[in-house]
Amino acid sequence: MEQIKILVIGDSCTDVYVYGNCERLCPDAPVPVFVPCHIIKSGGMAANVCENLNALNLECDVITNKKEIEKKRLVEKKTNHMIIRIDSSDEKVDKIKNIKEINLKKYAAIVISDYDKGFLDEDDIQYLCKNHPLTFMDTKKRLGEWCEECTFIKINEVEFAKSKYFVDLYEEWIYDKLIITTGSEGCLHKGKKYPVKKVDVKDLSGAGDTFLAGLVCEYLRSGNIGSSIIFANECATIVVQKKGVCTTDNILKGKNNDH
Repeated sequence: MEQIKILVIGDSCTDVYVYGNCERLCPDAPVPVFVPCHIIKSGGMAANVCENLNALNLECDVITNKKEIEKKRLVEKKTNHMIIRIDSSDEKVDKIKNIKEINLKKYAAIVISDYDKGFLDEDDIQYLCKNHPLTFMDTKKRLGEWCEECTFIKINEVEFAKSKYFVDLYEEWIYDKLIITTGSEGCLHKGKKYPVKKVDVKDLSGAGDTFLAGLVCEYLRSGNIGSSIIFANECATIVVQKKGVCTTDNILKGKNNDH
């Protein structure tokens, strides 16, 4: 693939996996005693999208929050069972400044990874979509008229349900943009189902970020949204079979090992 540059913009966090053993109950309360063994840290949310794109040989710039948000998971290493997730007490971050100073023209695509932690507001996203011809968005916000000029919008079933009133109201222009991921059923676009093969799911963390990266990568290569969804589904299907947050370099190795 010809070397091109992508801008990923949105909220980021640090994903922390603390793996350990649970072999007994606490004597003074009916809870497991967790003994940590090792810790794995990686960039999450927008940072994870960027890492996946880099692993797919796409050069990326990332604009994200400086304040660190941490998502810590305690995981029993034998079963890969997550005992608890502990998030930072303050999950809101400072809003981006001077968004209009970004030179959007030097990027082949803008990837908006909006986890609704405060880094981007609706006006910011509307500005990005108005001023670049190819924008991909994954957002936790309820959809509105501010997303009208976004090229493609990736949301999951829960997010779609929250925005369904708006989607029904403006179906004439939003219908073609929506890519709705439906978990083990794959995803939907323009009424067409894109199924995925049934696999043993070990961890869903980061699967949406991987899907988005795969979607962008293949669309830049082919310009075909159907083949892009198929490739994104393949990437996400492989990553959910791995422990923890897995980037696309590991995914592609897994795909190669299957042949």
